[in-house]
Amino acid sequence: MEWYDFFIYATVAALLFGPVFFPDASPLMGTLLSFSTFWVGFAARPIGGLVFGHVGDKVGRKPALVVCLVMMGLATFTIGLLPTTASIGVAAPVVLVALRFLQGIAVGGQWGSVTLLLTESAGSGKRGMAGAFGQMGVPMGVILGNAAFLTVGTLVPGQAYVDWAGGSRSCSARRCSRW
Repeated sequence: MEWYDFFIYATVAALLFGPVFFPDASPLMGTLLSFSTFWVGFAARPIGGLVFGHVGDKVGRKPALVVCLVMMGLATFTIGLLPTTASIGVAAPVVLVALRFLQGIAVGGQWGSVTLLLTESAGSGKRGMAGAFGQMGVPMGVILGNAAFLTVGTLVPGQAYVDWAGGSRSCSARRCSRW
């Protein structure tokens, strides 16, 4: 679940966040700025691993994992509802970065929690196989995230996609013609 949310963000950062959250920047700078918000999530992962590793040791792996899942879901949902820069100004990219930081903490915390939970709860002869399921999250997240965008891109093509996603006010025809 976390990696799906994490990588679906990457696709949106590449396709839409530049014109929506950084409309005054050139197309190249807008894309680079949107990718820098993606980077923030990766930078926060070690913090999540430290915090939720400690929580998992003290409280339990399952509660730590549940908190990470809820935190990721809420951050992702809030990003989906976030107004554009055209609506709330510079607060939009600032809130976007803060929510992305929370997503990174959630991913960092869940990865260790799920792997340990799976291996600790499996029988002695099945720990390696059980631990492998936790590692399958990254490739499955990439596959499912891309499948979701292929589906949406097929159903809502071109400028209609940008309008549907909330970028019509900050996206000129020249900058969004690639969709």
